[in-house]
Amino acid sequence: MAAYVISELEVRDPAGIETYRTIAAKSIAQYGGRYLVRNGAASVAEGGPPVKSIVVVEFPSMERLREWYASPEYAEALKVRRTALDRRLIFVEGVPVA
Repeated sequence: MAAYVISELEVRDPAGIETYRTIAAKSIAQYGGRYLVRNGAASVAEGGPPVKSIVVVEFPSMERLREWYASPEYAEALKVRRTALDRRLIFVEGVPVA
């Protein structure tokens, strides 16, 4: 069953976010992930605080997603993330609706 990473983010350092994106994208591909939405401007239709940007990544399974998140490759991106952006990260398992 597919699994998804949904990231609500706000950029703090424009140069840092580019470094983070480059490292993260490479690691995501290594673990079988693919971007469904990237750099998407977002608006809140109901509830919650305003959101700046949304990223959605699909992985073949929750196991593979968790392997990616705990990987040494993604750990390099996380070092940059701490200063480049603020975010809320959500993992969701599910089947895409056709």
